[in-house]
Amino acid sequence: MSDGKDAQDPSQLRISDSDRHKVAEVLREAAGEGRIDFEELDQRLEATYAARTYADLVPITLDLPVHGAANLPTQPATASMPSPVVAGGPAEERHLAIMSGLERKGVWTVPARMTVNCFMGGADLDLRRAQFAAQEVVITINAVMGGADIKVNPHTEVIMEGTGIMGGYSGPSGHTDAELDANSPVVRIRGFALMGGVSVSRRRAPGAPSGPGRELRPR
Repeated sequence: MSDGKDAQDPSQLRISDSDRHKVAEVLREAAGEGRIDFEELDQRLEATYAARTYADLVPITLDLPVHGAANLPTQPATASMPSPVVAGGPAEERHLAIMSGLERKGVWTVPARMTVNCFMGGADLDLRRAQFAAQEVVITINAVMGGADIKVNPHTEVIMEGTGIMGGYSGPSGHTDAELDANSPVVRIRGFALMGGVSVSRRRAPGAPSGPGRELRPR
C-alpha cells in the first residue's frame, strides 16, 4: 500500500502502455541508425516493457540523441532529475570471481547490498545507466591479486571507504564533474585490496549530452 509519498513525486507516477510503446519506437529508431546494436536493443526493450514508472524509463534512453525526446512520454517538470531508485529491486547479491571476471553494464538494478570477491580475477561494474534498489547502496569489493573497475555517471554520489594493502582503493577520477541533486543515489564502496586495486571513474554514459559540472557536495 502506498504511503502517499509517490503521489508527490511525478517521476514515480505509473506509466501507460502507450508510454512504453513510445520509448520502444525511439529504441528501434536508434538501432536502425546504428547507435545501439540489436543485442542492446533487446535488453532495453525488455527493460522498457518491464518499467512501471517514469523513473524506470529514464536510464533506458539517457544516452540517446535529444532529437528523439519529442517522441518520449512526458511527466510534470521537477527542479531536479528523476530519481533512478526503483521499488522492488534486489536486496542483496554476492559474486565470486576466481581467475575469471564479472561484468555488469547497460540497464540493470544495483541491489541494496552487493558483495564481490575477486581472487586473481576482475570485476567491471558500469553503473552509468543503472537503477538502484535503494537511495544508498553498499558495494563491498575484496580484491586479492585482482581488481575492479567501477564507472558512475555525473549524477551518482560516491563514498569510498575501502582499504589498500599493497594495493589501492581510488576514485572517483576522470574529467567529468559531479552533478548532484536531492535525487542523486549514493554508492558507498567498501572492502580491501590486497596486491590489487579498486578504482572508480566518473564519466557520462556513451552518447549522453554534456552539461555543466558541479563539485561533489560534502557529506
